[in-house]
Order: sequence, then C-alpha cells, then structure tokens
Amino acid sequence: MRTVTNCFLVNLAVADLLMATLNGAPNFIFLVTADWPFGAVTCTASNFTANLTVSAGVFTLVAITVDRYVAIVKPLQHRLSRRVARAVLFTVWCASALLALPSLLYSDTYKKQYVNGDREICFIKWPDGSYPSSRTDYVYNLVFLAVTYVVPMLVMVWAYARMSAALRGRAIGECTHHQMQVVRAKRKVVRMFVLVVMVFALCWLPYHAYFVLTYHYQSLASAPFAQHIYLFFYWLAMANSMFNPLIYYWMSN
Repeated sequence: MRTVTNCFLVNLAVADLLMATLNGAPNFIFLVTADWPFGAVTCTASNFTANLTVSAGVFTLVAITVDRYVAIVKPLQHRLSRRVARAVLFTVWCASALLALPSLLYSDTYKKQYVNGDREICFIKWPDGSYPSSRTDYVYNLVFLAVTYVVPMLVMVWAYARMSAALRGRAIGECTHHQMQVVRAKRKVVRMFVLVVMVFALCWLPYHAYFVLTYHYQSLASAPFAQHIYLFFYWLAMANSMFNPLIYYWMSN
C-alpha cells in the first residue's frame, strides 16, 4: 500500500493501542471488582482516553476511506501527499480531543458503601447529575453516537459501494494481464478496509444501543443479568482494538 495509507494505518494502530492499554486494562479491573483503586486523576485520564481514541480511530477510518475513494473512483485527481496526510491526522486528533473534552472536565470518583465495605467508583458527573438520570449525559451520548458512528458509517458505506462499482466496471473493460493485476490488488485493499468497517460497526452497535435504551427504560439497568450484558457489550466494543491488527495481518501483504 502507499505511504499515505500506511501513515493512516499507523495512526489507527496507535489509537487502538492507547485504547487497550490506558482504558481497557484499568476498566477491566473496575468492572470486575466494582472498585476503582487508581485514584481520581487516573479516572479522568481513562475516561478522556476512551473518548479520544474511539473518535481518533473512527475519523482515521473516514480519512482512509476518502483516500481510497479518490485513488479508485477519481484517479485523475491529485492524491494526498504525506504533508497533507500529517495535517489530516493533526486535525483528527484535535477534533477527537475537542469531542472528548467533557470527560476531561467532569470525570470524578466517589465512595460507595456496600455490605462488604466501601468502594471507589469512577464516573462522569455532569452539572445536572450522572448517568442514567442526567439529560446532559444523554444529549452528549447522542452527539457522540452521531459523530463517531452514524455519520461515519453512512459516509463509509456509500464510499465503499462506489469503489466496488468502479472496480467491477474496470474489470470488465480492462483486459491486459497487468491491468487485471492492478484491479485485483485494489479489490484486495478495499475488501480489507470494508471488513475493518464492518467489524467496527458490529462491535460498537450493541454498546451504543445499550446506553440509549437504558436512558429511556431505566429499569433495564437494574434487571437481572444487566451487569453481565453490559460487560459483554463493553468488551465487544473494546475487542475492536484487538480485531484490527488481526485483520491487517490476515489480509495484507
């Protein structure tokens, strides 16, 4: 693959690694033990890192999609240079930091009493309360859902559909051996990124749906096995960071 695409892939890998190490690992302990032993500063850093890296990963996928779209559907247009790619990645991280800013401002910890003793809880405390009663939390999650899931998915599905159609048309019209090799190589790259997008969609949809449903039907959050269901959805979302390197290794040369 081209150098610009590799730059985007490295950025995506960095986002996945930060998600797994700075958010996934400490939250595993928190969700299993119902105790946050790392302190308020680490709580803030973990929540901020989660939203930052999720946003950066999604925006990078969109950047890869646009890069591939121009290369395949509009090959006569100017391609992205490495300098432009670096500017795009800088914008990606700035936009992601802005979107994650509320978790940096409102994350906190508090002591909660249990039968077997006190435990520290890491959460986001909005000015009007916390999840699931906070209206601000609900609006923020809807905005986050739209910006990091719904809109990017619509853009990527449309773009990859156009790319697939363009490659099918060229396969019919181009007959030389070299041209067919080029088309096959482009198809392979497109298939890899389509799989990455599909895995992302499947991993994150249950997690987003859970928060929307439990806000409107708060009794679901206290239902039997609700904690187990949430844990499954959470780890399915976190597993997306693990699946991406496996896909790259499996489908890349």
